Order: sequence, then C-alpha cells, then structure tokens
Amino acid sequence: MAQTLANIRMDEELDGIGKPESLKGKFHILIVEDDRPLAGGLCRALQNDSTDTVGCHTLQEADRLLGEGSFDLVVLDVNLPDGNGFDYLQEIKIKFDTSVIMLTANDMETDIVAGLELGADDYITKPFSLAVLRARVETQLRRVAAQRGQTSGAAANAVGADSAQERVEEGWIVDGEYRFHFARMLFFHGEEQVELSKIEQRLLRMLVENKRATLMREQLLDYTWSVDAAFVDENTLSVAVKRLRDKLGAQERIKTVYGIGYRWE
Repeated sequence: MAQTLANIRMDEELDGIGKPESLKGKFHILIVEDDRPLAGGLCRALQNDSTDTVGCHTLQEADRLLGEGSFDLVVLDVNLPDGNGFDYLQEIKIKFDTSVIMLTANDMETDIVAGLELGADDYITKPFSLAVLRARVETQLRRVAAQRGQTSGAAANAVGADSAQERVEEGWIVDGEYRFHFARMLFFHGEEQVELSKIEQRLLRMLVENKRATLMREQLLDYTWSVDAAFVDENTLSVAVKRLRDKLGAQERIKTVYGIGYRWE
C-alpha cells in the first residue's frame, strides 16, 4: 500500500517550522498547513540538499513569512483557521507571483477546477502518496530552475567560490553599492545577497532601467503585475515598494514623487 502523509503521525515538531533563513542558491518552499503533524511530515518529506522548507499553520503567519523571504513554491492548504486558501491564493499571485500547489481533502472536480482557474499551478487531494507529492513539487521546481536559467543541480551553486568572477560577467547592473543580475535573479547590496520575490524583481528592474525618471504608479502597476494589474489596488504597490526599500536598504535610492509615482536615484 502506498505510504500517505495523511496517515503518518508525527510526535515532534520540525525544527524548520516558522524559522525562515537566507537560502542562498537553494529552492525555498513554504508549507501552509494547520494540521501540525502533517505540516511536519511535509517539511521532512520535501527537505533535501537542494531544497529547504519552512512550515506555518495560519494565513497570517504565511503572509508574514512571504513578506520576509523569497519563496519558490508554496504548498497551501484550502481550509485554515483564519481564512480560506482559495482567497489567499489570489493574494499570493498578485503580491508575490510565487508558484502554488493547493492541498485539500476535497476531491470534488468543481473545487479543483476553481483552484486552477484562480491561478494554482497544481492541486493535490488528501490522502496522497509521498512519491506523487515529490513528483509534483519537482515539476514546479524545474519550472523555477528554467526561469533562473539553471538546472536543479546548479541552483545550489548559483553563488559560490567563483562569485567574484560572476559579478563582472555581462548582464550585471552595477550602481554604487548595488549589483543586480536580473536574468540570474541575483541581487547584492554591498557583499550581502538579497532575496527578492518575482514581484519585487519586476518592480526593481523597471525602476533601475529608468534611473532618475519618474514612473507613474499606473506604469508600475501595469508592468509589475501584467494581466492582474486591473485587480491590484494602489495600496498593494505602496506595500511592495516599502518591502523593496527595506530589503535593499534603499530608502535614499527609491524616491516617492507624491501624487505621481516613484523613481530610482
């Protein structure tokens, strides 16, 4: 009989739950599941040399963790104590543009279709086998690696001993204490590497490539959120800009032009 996580009982919490770290070169997965033994089991099952996992049990915790770190994949339960996963799925896609696998005990076709139409990248119903779970996760991480222009194995070595040589290759944007390589998704403030979400990367690129030009809020919304721009309010942009400033320490570089938009100095 196939082993299923839904039937595994964990008697101890995983050390990684709720403790985000700077995961240089690794894939970073957030598990949002209110069943603590199951969350621990998921973290254990998906943790390996090239992948780190962080678990949490509420949407409030998930929102905090997503705001603090850069995640490649979110495994999101539908039924959580402080809200509905379907509703938060849309918020993840708009604010963070991160791949999402929905997790639910409901295998009704209408729910599966609804989740996929709302932007879920995949959908798994409980109980499920470890083999299926790992295969679905690996598929999503391969897509992330392709976007990075790296293979899964090379991702862990994105920043290594030869990083000094990498920084002078074509494709780097050097601006004072900042060094950015958008194609490879590498961002440095001084010698510190900064993890940025896809939304933050798009926003930064638009600003940096139009240095000293004031960009209207509508321009930034359209470019950063693309097809979802019509559903994004201006407060979401303000939050994204604040998060980008804080992560890069760029309070003096990203200027607010009141009533108009923002510019990179």
